[in-house]
Amino acid sequence: MKIRYVLANPTENRTVLVTCAVADAQKQKVAARLMRLEPTAEQLGFVDLDAPSLQMAGGEFCGNASMSAAALYAREKCRPASGQTEKVVLSASGALCPISATVAREGETYICSVEMPRPLSISAVTLPLEGGDVTLPAVRFAGITHLICEDEIDRETAEAQIRLWCRELGADALGIMFLSEEKQRLTPLVYVPGAGTLFWESSCAGGTTAYGAWQYARTGKPFSGTLTEPGGSLSVFADKERLVLSGKVVFEKEAEIEIGP
Repeated sequence: MKIRYVLANPTENRTVLVTCAVADAQKQKVAARLMRLEPTAEQLGFVDLDAPSLQMAGGEFCGNASMSAAALYAREKCRPASGQTEKVVLSASGALCPISATVAREGETYICSVEMPRPLSISAVTLPLEGGDVTLPAVRFAGITHLICEDEIDRETAEAQIRLWCRELGADALGIMFLSEEKQRLTPLVYVPGAGTLFWESSCAGGTTAYGAWQYARTGKPFSGTLTEPGGSLSVFADKERLVLSGKVVFEKEAEIEIGP
C-alpha cells in the first residue's frame, strides 16, 4: 500500500502526519515503519483533511500534533496568503470536544493558537521513588496526564519511573514536565504506552498547557507566560474560561512510500 505523509516541525517536536486513509488494522504497522524511517520524529498521527480530524498512533491527545494538523488543513484547504489568518475546527483523539485553532501564515511558517481542552482534574499525587516518596501536581486530561516536577531526577531514573507511575496512575499516557520556574524552563519526558514511545521531547504543548492550567488553579488569577523548552518556546494563557496554547509550525518534508502487506 502507498502511504503519503508530511513531517511537521512544531517547535522541534517533529510529528509525522499520515495524510492518506489507513485501515485501523494496519495503523500500528504503518506507524512503526514510519517512525523508523523518520528518526527525528517524536510522534505520529493520522489525519483526515476532509473531516478534519487527527488520530494519534497511541490514542493520546497531543497539542503540538493538533497545531500541526490545523496548520496542514489551513495550508491544503484554505490556502491562505502570507499574513492571512484562518480558523480551523478539528476532532482530535484524547479530546472530548472539537479543537478550535487560529492559523496565520507568515511565509512558510504557520503561527497557531489552539483552544486546548480543559483538564479533568488537578491534584497532588504521591508516587514511589527510590529514597522516598515524592508528591507532585498531576494535571489530568482525557487522553494524557502531566506531572509538574521541580525536583531533580536523573534521566535513567526518570525513564524507569515514568513507566511505573503511568501504571500507578492508570493514565492512558504520562508526561513528566521537569520545571525550573525561576528560569521559566520546561524539559518534557513523555511516555505513550499505546504507541510504545518514550521521548525526551523537544517541546510539549500539552505539558505547557498543563503548567498554565496549574498556575491558574493554584493562584485563581489569569496566567500568561512563555516557557523555554529544548526546541524553542511555547506560550500559554489560562483563566476561568480559556486555555490557549500558541506556537509555530513549519513543514519540512512530504513523501510517499510503499509498505508491503
